[in-house]
Amino acid sequence: MTITFEPAPSDKPTLEEGVLLSPRFDAHGLVTAVVTDARDGELLMVAHMNAEALSLTIETGIAHYYSRSRGKLWKKGETSGNLQTVRQILTDCDQDAIWLKVEVAGHDATCHTGRRSCFYRSVTLENGQARLTVTGGDPSFDPADVYGKN
Repeated sequence: MTITFEPAPSDKPTLEEGVLLSPRFDAHGLVTAVVTDARDGELLMVAHMNAEALSLTIETGIAHYYSRSRGKLWKKGETSGNLQTVRQILTDCDQDAIWLKVEVAGHDATCHTGRRSCFYRSVTLENGQARLTVTGGDPSFDPADVYGKN
């Protein structure tokens, strides 16, 4: 079964208060997906979904995304074993963003660097330059072992 989505309604009250999921995909057919841990609320990643990825996520309960860099659908954790089981799917008021609350299997790591979250660096200002400092801890797995690349 493939879920299809009706075009977003043009009137605001129906879009914002209606019961029909009508994602407002952008010109590239994508909607932003914000992903947090269902247990503690930590921000894990931000990705994109096309209609197929959103449909598969709803149908299977496992997070699927669309990789803009690879130009294809991807089942998060399929290679690493860190599958994301979806506990809740929310949308914002105008349905142009999706929020997934997930539980991560395997190493409990979401980032391809082996870390729990893709947001592992903080921005600071030093001598007039924006710098990055690792604040998200050490990797939980070695990406070269898991993905076979350096």
